[in-house]
Amino acid sequence: MSGKLEGKIALVTGGSSGIGLATAQRFAKEGAHVFITGRRKPELDAALKAIGGRAAAVKADISKLSDLDRLFAYIKREDGRLDIVFANAGILGAFGAIGAITEENFDQTFATNVKGTLFTVQKALALVPDGGSIIMTCSTASMQGMAGFSPYAASKAALGSFARTWAADLKGRKIRVNVISPGPTETPGLARMAPDEEQRKGLYGMLVSKVPLGRMGEPDEIAKAALFLASDDSSFVTGIELFVDGGAAQV
Repeated sequence: MSGKLEGKIALVTGGSSGIGLATAQRFAKEGAHVFITGRRKPELDAALKAIGGRAAAVKADISKLSDLDRLFAYIKREDGRLDIVFANAGILGAFGAIGAITEENFDQTFATNVKGTLFTVQKALALVPDGGSIIMTCSTASMQGMAGFSPYAASKAALGSFARTWAADLKGRKIRVNVISPGPTETPGLARMAPDEEQRKGLYGMLVSKVPLGRMGEPDEIAKAALFLASDDSSFVTGIELFVDGGAAQV
C-alpha cells in the first residue's frame, strides 16, 4: 500500500529534533523524500539515521538569507521542486516580564521566528508547484497571556496572520497555507528552558496544569497533524490555525 505522501518532496526546517524530527520521520514513512535543516551538524547526522529512507540534511540558519539561498539552490539541483514546505524552525528565546526584555532577545527571536519563516516560505515558492502545501509551526502561547512570554508569543502570533494573508495571496495557485499550534510538548527545546531536573519537573507541572487532557504532548502527535495538512486529506483546508494542544487554548 502506498503512503499518503508517495512521490512527494518535502522540506522540514528545524528537522533535527523534537517536532521537526518526528514530522520528517512520519513524512518519510508515508513515502516522501524529505529535506531537513538545522544549525548543528552532529544533530543533523543523527536525525538522518533516525529518519531512514530518502532523506537529506542541509546545515542552515533560517535567520540568514544566504543560508536559505544555499538551501533552495541545493533542493533545486537535487529534485527541482517542493510539494510540501513545513516551516517549523524557531527559537524560544529568553523569557522575562516586560521590564526585562532586551533588544538582543527581541531581535534574535523575531529574526528567526518571523523573518526566517517569512523568507523560508518566500524563497521556497519558486519550487512549489500549484496545489502544494505550506505549513508553519505556531504556538498556543500566541493565544494565551502567559507572563514572561511576550516576544516569543508575539513572534508566533505573526505566523497565524501570515497563514491567512498568504492563503489569499496564493489562492490562484491552489497552494494551501496553514499553521499548527502545539500545546506543551516534550521536546529538547522545551527541556532546555529548565537548568536541572527539579526545575524541569516544576515547569512541566505548571504547563500540564493548564491542559484539560492532563499531560504533555508527544512530538509525533504534532507530526500526525502536520501529515494531515501536508496530504490530500486536507485538500479543502487553507488559512487555518490547527490547535494540537490537549484543549489548553480551547477550554
